[in-house]
Amino acid sequence: MTRDLALLTDLYELTMAQSYFQHRRVESATFSLFIRSYPPDRGYFVSAGLDDVLTYLGDFGFEPSALEFLRGTGLFTESFLDFLAGLRFSGEVWAVPEGRLFFKDEPILEVTAPIIEAQVVETFIINQINLQSLIATKAARCVYAARGRAVVDFSLRRTHGIDAGMKVPRSSYLAGFAGTSNVLAGKRYGIPMVGTMAHSFVSSFDREIDAFRAFVASFPESSTLLIDTYDTIEGAQNAVKVGREMAARGQRLRGVRIDSGDLASLALEVRRILDLAGLHDVKIVASGGLDECDLESFSQRGIPYDSYGVGTRMGVSADAPWFDVAYKLVEYDDRPVLKLSTGKVSWPGKKQVFRVTDDRGRLVKDLIALRGERFSEAKPLLEKVMENGRIIGRRPSLRESRERFAEEFKCLDEAHKAIRSPSLYPVELSPELDSLRDSVGRQLQHAS
Repeated sequence: MTRDLALLTDLYELTMAQSYFQHRRVESATFSLFIRSYPPDRGYFVSAGLDDVLTYLGDFGFEPSALEFLRGTGLFTESFLDFLAGLRFSGEVWAVPEGRLFFKDEPILEVTAPIIEAQVVETFIINQINLQSLIATKAARCVYAARGRAVVDFSLRRTHGIDAGMKVPRSSYLAGFAGTSNVLAGKRYGIPMVGTMAHSFVSSFDREIDAFRAFVASFPESSTLLIDTYDTIEGAQNAVKVGREMAARGQRLRGVRIDSGDLASLALEVRRILDLAGLHDVKIVASGGLDECDLESFSQRGIPYDSYGVGTRMGVSADAPWFDVAYKLVEYDDRPVLKLSTGKVSWPGKKQVFRVTDDRGRLVKDLIALRGERFSEAKPLLEKVMENGRIIGRRPSLRESRERFAEEFKCLDEAHKAIRSPSLYPVELSPELDSLRDSVGRQLQHAS
């Protein structure tokens, strides 16, 4: 991570920072990050992106070239630029760990630092938490809908740029995807890599069967043949011929992939062709514009796919491409503050989220409370992960976060996981937080 990322911010973060600086507004501030509402058909969120946020905060600073660029805008004073030259993040962060479930209005992350520091990091934090939690949530829905069949990420070519292209496989793997087609993500994050072939490979040969034979000769232990370039049924029959030739050599065709057409009826017919040929262990993979709704339909109808390649619709979260993420000031100079704008009311003070479970570990309800509160029957979700500008504690690996998600997701009631019109998980405010909000609200109304 380069310090040039200090410029990856909205201009108003820096203009506000200069005004804070000039008016000596340097006291400690706490900002709270939360999602205001559920997109359609969402009933939960999956926490992701914290690891990148912590790396960014730990490395935060302005390079000389960045300061020179800001100087060239004519907006900033020399004294403020000198201040930025020495600026580092010195605050603390409390956050919901990656891989945990959270719900609307709950603080995912709270930053406490001198107000300039806490303000200028807002844009990056929202950017990373929004994208990665968005994708992790979408991916979790796909995995749930697949009902035990493997789902892999095929989204790279249509994700929104390089950063998203890397964060999508990471976030989807965290939420249960089995692998990715992205080779760099495989290297960087240790995610299993999955790939078959493209239609161009098949059409570069005079005959489809020659393409199949060439490919299995190169990869005799790991070949999945794309059978829909011309006619899927004929492609399946050619795959049978190649599969039998491989069996005669002591090899095994791993699978076939269908990427177009009526995926449900084609899977039934291809499975019949493979089984009649005795190729019962050849898997069938579906791809081609799939999302959780398709996967749920296939699962409910018993369509014989063994795994799915999910690309565009997951990689851009097509039905819900953004979350209403807010990063709001909730305390300044030990004074609780809130926002009263219509539809955008916030909750004052430093907070904690407590989770209540039953004796079998199943999630019952959450309670948003002030950080100093304690509830013997509930466990706190937010953990202190940074202090005095330094990361504290051991950062869990991606695999550990993935395992944490899988365990917690098992404990969420099926009604909240529903792909369509899920029931809403109960989230309550503690009486103390509710009272504080009313008190601060009255004070603000009287002051205005």
